[in-house]
Amino acid sequence: MAKTSSKTPHGTSSPDPMPDRVDPCLAMLVDKPPKGPDWAFEVKWDGYRLAVYVEPDRVRIITRGGHDWTPRLASIATEARQLGYETLILDGEAVVLDDQGRSDFGMLQRALGRKPSLHDPREILFFAFDLLYVDGWDLRRLPLRERRWLLEPIVAGREGAIRLSEEVEADGEEFYRIACAHGLEGIIAKHCEKPYRSGRSDCWQKITCRRRDSFVIVGYEPSAVPGAIGRLLLAARKGEGLVYVGGCGTGWSHQESIKLRELLDEIRDKPAVALSRKGAVFTRPVLVAEVEYRAWTDESKLRHPSFKGIRELEDHSGVYEIDPQMKS
Repeated sequence: MAKTSSKTPHGTSSPDPMPDRVDPCLAMLVDKPPKGPDWAFEVKWDGYRLAVYVEPDRVRIITRGGHDWTPRLASIATEARQLGYETLILDGEAVVLDDQGRSDFGMLQRALGRKPSLHDPREILFFAFDLLYVDGWDLRRLPLRERRWLLEPIVAGREGAIRLSEEVEADGEEFYRIACAHGLEGIIAKHCEKPYRSGRSDCWQKITCRRRDSFVIVGYEPSAVPGAIGRLLLAARKGEGLVYVGGCGTGWSHQESIKLRELLDEIRDKPAVALSRKGAVFTRPVLVAEVEYRAWTDESKLRHPSFKGIRELEDHSGVYEIDPQMKS
């Protein structure tokens, strides 16, 4: 027998059929947090978006793209059954936390991977941030404020595989500054008075923390467009030398790409880093790219880099230096 919550949705008169699948509400990327009393904020988790469907005879864990990951996330499925509700749909994010409590996408990928890993799938946690359906009530028509009011007694205070993604009532810009200073992925802003809307809208907004550093250009990969660049090949300092940190393929216009290729073609040279890549054109390491990026991968490569500008290499003082302990 399912638990009956003391909190009941407003304006409902008869049970609603449980949806077989709900397309997720997606946050719109914006430059800065919104202002006003109708906005609440959460940490932006660096993981996989999932929905947990609890039904009388089964539990399903479905990805944003519609794939069934229930067998891969058995500990989350088991705990979902133990929440005590006959039917339930939770919206949230699967993550693995590092030793500082931050979500780490690389650790999550290893825990989910088929290769031997130091990370166990049981380390994967599900942070629930929305409640879409519970015991006969479709809650999507309700404002977020009420959905959260119903969600919290179900998952708040749990320390197992399913946990509550805490809502922060704070100044958005200050919360964003603190989140970035602590190395988090960013923050999510949600309008408290809006219903749940599948697809992307400005009811939910994401503000990501971006890093900006300088990297030596060591070559490029040609574009399929004649005379243009597909990707810049970038390197960072490591000890007395340079180490390849990945390619950057966005951030320039078509005309800028052509001019950049003309510039690099004038300084073609042998590889300045240990890199073998078919079709790559290597250059003397005399130019520096200013690059904005999100984070580092487990292989010490830039994640989601975007080109912001170029300058000459006067000395190595302004070039990013890799920690000698990092893998290359």
